[in-house]
Amino acid sequence: MDLLWGEGGARSRGPRPVLSVAQIVDAAIEMADADGLAAVTMQRLADRFGYTAMSLYRYVPKRTDLVTLMIDAALGVAPPASPAGGWRPALEEWARLLHEVFDRHPWLATATTQARPIGPKELSWLERATAALAGTGLTGPERVDAALVVIGHVRNEVQARTGIAAEEGAALASTLTALLHEHAADYPALVGAAEEGAFGPADTGGFDFGLRCVLDGIAAAVAVRQPSS
Repeated sequence: MDLLWGEGGARSRGPRPVLSVAQIVDAAIEMADADGLAAVTMQRLADRFGYTAMSLYRYVPKRTDLVTLMIDAALGVAPPASPAGGWRPALEEWARLLHEVFDRHPWLATATTQARPIGPKELSWLERATAALAGTGLTGPERVDAALVVIGHVRNEVQARTGIAAEEGAALASTLTALLHEHAADYPALVGAAEEGAFGPADTGGFDFGLRCVLDGIAAAVAVRQPSS
């Protein structure tokens, strides 16, 4: 927690550190972006810097601590909100910016589902979304829950799209479509959806449609709190 919130303090004993925590975290993010989170090990990082794995524990005590630091660094501070437009444009803009970050670092979709301390940069994203919903009539818990629902949509879309290789996904979709047609009498609704393009190549259309549905749901809740006169 101290490392995450920049409160680690100075070391009073031992050799003067040659590396920095930031250097280690940046290298770990680069590895995760290239090869996935599982590929990030203390040994591999040590090899990269020409150190022993044990020496890195002087900087980051545990791998779980490293992943927590990676999450906060990869997310960065949430960009400031646009000055006008109301809660919905603000929340949609926020969701798309967060989606871009997850797209750059797909391992975040899995890493952010784990129980862990929350860092200041990650918290800035939740702060911005909650602030966007101020004045809607939603309660404090409802504003936070609404933001978490949008985060869940962002995470799930990236995880579903990047969890398997494109070729493997296309093969699975082709197999599913063939099975549906083979058993069309049992699954007429799915066959009809497949004929209109469902289970086809992944694109951003699924994210856009899902985001609209989520925002429509929040809008319905806001409308209950703010009935028209």
